[in-house]
Amino acid sequence: MELIDTHTHPFDEAFDVDRAEVVARACEAGVRRMMCPAIDAATHAALFGLCDAYPDVCLPMMGLHPTSVNDNSDWRREVALVEEYLSGGASRRFYAVGEVGLDFYWSREWQREQEEAFRRQVEFSLRFGLPLVIHTREAWPEMLGLLREFRGSGVRGVMHAFSGTWEEYEAVKACGDFLFGIGGVVTYKKSTLLEVVSRMPLGDMVLETDAPYLPPVPYRGKRNEPAYIVHVCRKVAELKGIAPEEVAAATSVNACRMFGI
Repeated sequence: MELIDTHTHPFDEAFDVDRAEVVARACEAGVRRMMCPAIDAATHAALFGLCDAYPDVCLPMMGLHPTSVNDNSDWRREVALVEEYLSGGASRRFYAVGEVGLDFYWSREWQREQEEAFRRQVEFSLRFGLPLVIHTREAWPEMLGLLREFRGSGVRGVMHAFSGTWEEYEAVKACGDFLFGIGGVVTYKKSTLLEVVSRMPLGDMVLETDAPYLPPVPYRGKRNEPAYIVHVCRKVAELKGIAPEEVAAATSVNACRMFGI
């Protein structure tokens, strides 16, 4: 069974002590590709180092995370750096514009700045022909409003760590060509995602871990890692009443189409 982890952070400092072993365990578990999002300029060196060390497995994105806009007087410069890299300034290929979006979990103080940064990065996505990888936390009405601004433009991408309602799923689908990243939350007993995933067509899903965050059962409370994506795959298969191999194959095809891999 071969899998693609469409959102993971093996460059995170949580893996500094055993990064090679983490990547090896993922490969042994059947993970063939790991899509690795940028966070901000402070993480670029670690991201690039990882992708240079494992060029056939770890594939980079480029973007500015919404929480890195907060209380950051240089956020416009960072967005300009994203544009420079996507234009070829890093002399490397990027597979998506991400991770970008809106996050009002901690505060709405920087809502205007986050929205401006997001709009600019959507424009990069359209200009460079790359999918978006979108982070949305405590910001669904605002995110849907922004996506509707770009409806009909060819906007496309992945709704990372999707945990929305069925109505939010349908609203996103109406805005463009979007897939939905299903991760460890789907294994949580009280997750509202269970019903949504049961109804969602397999053709609209990709799998992810968001490692080291959001570990699936039976690893809740521990560090997540890409190898644990097999638990996400098995849970989706259980909810759909199909074999895990079918989920792995379909979601990998979806990921390959979206990311051009």
